Formats: sequence, structure tokens, C-alpha cells
Amino acid sequence: MDTSLSNDAAESAIKTAGEEDVKGNLAVLLDVQLPVSIRFGETEMVLEEIVKLGVGSVIELNSGMDQPVELVVNNRILARGEVVTVDGFYGIRITEITSAGERFKSLNS
Repeated sequence: MDTSLSNDAAESAIKTAGEEDVKGNLAVLLDVQLPVSIRFGETEMVLEEIVKLGVGSVIELNSGMDQPVELVVNNRILARGEVVTVDGFYGIRITEITSAGERFKSLNS
């Protein structure tokens, strides 16, 4: 008796069931909310300077107006882009997705 057809059918059924499990697991993860923020730049200040901050204070950051902003997801840099406005709200036009290596390096920072 030739069992190759039934073995192929069984493997196909197992593969399909496995794919459905993966899709089901992925579907659950797709609903997870993560913090997303845009980073324009950063700086370091001594506590004395921070205490003196008030309305109208200006803090100089380490990046220029012409440099891309960073899209930070769950404290990791995911992409870079330029600031845009959409219906009166700020947004970001993504111009670069960070490489897997860059994302891995951001885990350590």
C-alpha cells in the first residue's frame, strides 16, 4: 500500500494547523499597545539649571532643525523621519527604518 499520499496530506494538515496557531498568536500580539514617542533631541542639565526652569525658558537640544527626528517605540529607535502637520496636529513622515543591528544596539542604551 502506498502511504506517501496520506503522509503528504498529514504533513500538510500539521503545517496548516501550525500556521493557524502562529497566525492566532500573532493576532493576539497585534492588539498589544506600546508607547510611541518622537524624539527631537536631548541634552544634559545639572539639577540647579532644572530647578531654575520656568515659563519661557529655552532648552537647547543636541540636534539641529535639519536633522531627522526619531520614532521611538517601547524605548527603542524604530525609524527616523521629518516633522509634518496633519489637520493641525504634529506628525512624522518616515524617511528611514532603522536596521536590525541598530535596533539591537538600542536595547543596550
